[in-house]
Amino acid sequence: MTAHSRSIHSNQSGPHQDLARRVERSLQHAWRKPVADHTREAFARATDWLADRPRCPLMLDAGCGVGLSTRRLAYAHPDCAVVGVDRSGDRLSRDHGEPPDNALLLRADLVDFWRLALAAGWQPRQHYLLYPNPYPKSVHLKMRWHGHPVFPVIPALGGRLELRSNWALYVEEFALALHQATGIQAAVEAFDPGETPLTPFENKYRRSGQTLWRLVAELPHRPELLPG
Repeated sequence: MTAHSRSIHSNQSGPHQDLARRVERSLQHAWRKPVADHTREAFARATDWLADRPRCPLMLDAGCGVGLSTRRLAYAHPDCAVVGVDRSGDRLSRDHGEPPDNALLLRADLVDFWRLALAAGWQPRQHYLLYPNPYPKSVHLKMRWHGHPVFPVIPALGGRLELRSNWALYVEEFALALHQATGIQAAVEAFDPGETPLTPFENKYRRSGQTLWRLVAELPHRPELLPG
């Protein structure tokens, strides 16, 4: 059976001309947006949950959508504590079965949750960004994670960071931003998730015959990446 998912179309033919400036700005000027109360509450819940699992390496599934990826990562890594975060309560409420005991799903704003995690000293062993909204129009660069003011927090957390997308340019831009911020060069590669895709989007894009792209980088924990 095949699926029909439209490929991403953009008015960009290459990396955004303003990318380096935006990354430099995020490295020089701290983003001081107040943290939302519901995210503070979600982070407190995660802190308590992790305290009951002190020997479990942390895996962070950022923007987990319906939480299927969080469940699958938890089943595949039973020794880890897997925290899935998404801003949509509707997506998280979809019925994909009860999460395993080593998985926690949270409704929270990622830009706030990431900052709280870094301030609390979290050091994920693995950190996933699976098919983030590409915002393909060039005017929306600042809404892509690598163009957002929160970007330095992502590499600062450290660990094995894996980004997946069906838009090669998104991953290429992220690699450029990562290199600018950390000096680490991460390869952009096409990949096949096989018969066990992590997310519904990954399954849909694969069945539609689209090429899937990813970036994997081993990052040190570097809170000093954030401006003072």
